[in-house]
Amino acid sequence: MTGADNQQERATARGWVVGFIDGEGTFSISLHRNATMTLGWQVFPEFVVTQGAKSLHVLEDLQEFFSCGNIFVNRRHDNHRENIYRYCVRRRKDLCEIIVPFFLTNPLKTSKVDDFKKFVQVLELMRERQHLEREGLEEIAGIVETMNRGKPSRLLQSSETIRQTSRLRRG
Repeated sequence: MTGADNQQERATARGWVVGFIDGEGTFSISLHRNATMTLGWQVFPEFVVTQGAKSLHVLEDLQEFFSCGNIFVNRRHDNHRENIYRYCVRRRKDLCEIIVPFFLTNPLKTSKVDDFKKFVQVLELMRERQHLEREGLEEIAGIVETMNRGKPSRLLQSSETIRQTSRLRRG
């Protein structure tokens, strides 16, 4: 896809990528407990596209198109007959300098655009180093709860527990 010799082919490739990501891509932010971090939590932004083994070539095309990220195999042990592969871009520099600018210039068309905007918002908070402050980390956790499937944040649950416990001790 990157070897397109003319503008029309590059535009077609960009359109294909946007459409494919609208259907198959995910912009996600995870919060993981990490004792080595100052606040005990790590913010983990990730752009992911998942496909079965028969469509691995599509993930390879995306990796070539964006010139970043890695492809990982998830060997299945369930009733499916093929492994699942994940194209992942996790490096913040690649997210901020390649993935985000591409989708700002070539906007998504589906409701996935909302997750993308929140993804960009979290990356901006991280650029401002807000993830290293308790209030910023809680703001990020609140945003994460509204993304994708809207799972409750363990960080917010634990921080509320901490607040309630400290109020009881003071009271």
